[in-house]
Amino acid sequence: MKLCECEIGRSYLVEDVLVDEAITRRLEALGVNEGTPVLILNKKGSGSVIVKVRGTRLAMGRKLSEGICVEEVAQL
Repeated sequence: MKLCECEIGRSYLVEDVLVDEAITRRLEALGVNEGTPVLILNKKGSGSVIVKVRGTRLAMGRKLSEGICVEEVAQL
């Protein structure tokens, strides 16, 4: 599933990042790598999302959030 399709308040693991190479390198520098847990803090109707990654909040637009594939973490 794409990051823009996720539900607020749930945790997900990054499976793959499918965006331009330069953007991929920047996301990796910010800690968004394969296997990294992300928490969805907020979503907008336009597809933009705010996520928490390794203690840092990141805001991403629709095009970027559509290029990040995630899987849901099982809730305990």
